Amino acid sequence: MSWTIVQTQDLATCHALRRAVFIEEQGVSEADEVDGRDANALHVLACVDGVPMGCARILIEGSTAKIGRVCVLRNGRGTGLGAAIIKTCLEVARQHKGVTTAKLGAQTHALAFYERLGFVAFGPLYDDAGIPHRDMERPL
Repeated sequence: MSWTIVQTQDLATCHALRRAVFIEEQGVSEADEVDGRDANALHVLACVDGVPMGCARILIEGSTAKIGRVCVLRNGRGTGLGAAIIKTCLEVARQHKGVTTAKLGAQTHALAFYERLGFVAFGPLYDDAGIPHRDMERPL
């Protein structure tokens, strides 16, 4: 298995991956998933053996890179691909002058995954699209 993870303009593929994971698998409403912020975001696409398998987006907000919409198709989970996507997001964020912090809203079942990547949870538990989340951040 070999993968490539690159910054992309291919929003159609990213949307298809997000639809499969968030809407079809996790039951998130389309209204919650499609928030109108993709045009202002940077997007990262992961392919395994040439097949799209995961993606994420990054919103630059002042000195913060907000990583979101991180997803990996079911058959790509547990392979290290998700961690590689996050590491690529951090590299992309570091390329933007003045960005010093990465932040994300983690589904609570994924807190340990993000902690292994250097993120620290803060603030209260909250509901996002019917799924419990906590905010997390780490320095770049």
